[in-house]
Amino acid sequence: MHSSLKALLVSYTFPPTGGAGIHRVLKLAKYLPAHGVSPAVLTAQNPSVPLRDESLLRDIPADMPLLRARTLEPGYGIKAQTWKTSSEKAGSWRTRVLQRVTAGARQLLLPDPQILWQPGAQFALARRLAGADRPDVVFITAPPFSQFLLAPLTRLARGTAVVLDYRDEWSTLRQSYEMVAGGLPRVVGEVLEERLLRLAHAVTAATEAFRQNLLRRFPFLRPEHVFAIPNGYDRDDIPAPLPVPAGDHLVVTYAGTIFRLTSPAGLIGAVRRLHAQSPELARLLRLRFLGRIVETELPCFDGTEALGVERVGYLPHDAMMKEVAASHLLLCLLDDTSGAQHIYPAKIFEMMALGRPCLTLAPEGALAELVRATRLGDLLPPRDEARIAEYFARLLADFRDGRMPAQAPPIAIERYDRKALAGEFAEVFRHAMAWARG
Repeated sequence: MHSSLKALLVSYTFPPTGGAGIHRVLKLAKYLPAHGVSPAVLTAQNPSVPLRDESLLRDIPADMPLLRARTLEPGYGIKAQTWKTSSEKAGSWRTRVLQRVTAGARQLLLPDPQILWQPGAQFALARRLAGADRPDVVFITAPPFSQFLLAPLTRLARGTAVVLDYRDEWSTLRQSYEMVAGGLPRVVGEVLEERLLRLAHAVTAATEAFRQNLLRRFPFLRPEHVFAIPNGYDRDDIPAPLPVPAGDHLVVTYAGTIFRLTSPAGLIGAVRRLHAQSPELARLLRLRFLGRIVETELPCFDGTEALGVERVGYLPHDAMMKEVAASHLLLCLLDDTSGAQHIYPAKIFEMMALGRPCLTLAPEGALAELVRATRLGDLLPPRDEARIAEYFARLLADFRDGRMPAQAPPIAIERYDRKALAGEFAEVFRHAMAWARG
């Protein structure tokens, strides 16, 4: 048995907040005690986020310290309305003024709007570092990457290790979002990333591609201090027994947020093509999207209700898992955009554990390699509408004729069990603590 150590997990979002990015730190909090680590969590008391999911609260250990610090951000509704107005064509003088104020704020709130959580988070962290329950390790997961600004304060506590965790790549977010606001956010982000990485005793990343990219971009990082630990699945979340899919339609389900990196444009184009070429077969298709759809992706759904496309919206995680399990085919989306070659969407691991047939629409890269290595299912380019339409035509013909092929279970997925992954993090924490005190 390893000697016990204390870890403070820092995450801007934590239940009852729902949505993307929650499960990595939540499952750590749940399973680290099994590996000799006593966790506590520092999170935002009033995060400016669109989703809540009370069902996730059941995974929080009853005796775990949970520190909540207030953020100075406006509520998410105000932010969403501001973003919507700033994207509209300039009309009235009020719209023009708001657009200029919004653009200015995006230039000043560096590296991201969640910088407004830093006053409260820094104060809460300082109290924890000065108290009797001072952690051995402070684990900071991002995005938002402004959380990494807690690293300098942590380094002032001698003997406490800093571990920085990349759920996504900061460089990819800069290319996708920060450059929209002009050059300053990009330049500041590049400088900050290098300076803050120099303070880390260890770095973890959600894919090996992320890890390799960090080592390439920052040669001062020592390879033995940078670890690839993926996301995963929790067997406790898998419905048992699996529900039986409906028999009158072929139910295909996507679960997760739809945004630029997971754009369904190629898929929706293929469905339109299928309805034009084989309307009788196409009418057997029921394509469901479970989760939030950001406004920039809504136009591609125009008129799709008549094509058997359903936008269900966000569901609590337990309800979502039941709906996904009640599908003939699961769908994973990753569009062919800059940085996508390094990414695994986190839902891919729950799809592994469910064992349902799976279709992945993704470019060549880390996700495609994962799908092939685990024999998870079929893989097609995300923008090849003709091949996607042909694939669904064959599948629907088999469904109509009652000869759906059996799906062999994926292989070599044990490593992605959340309990096992917590053990990998625990070992990283011990290494980081040794380096901090060596």
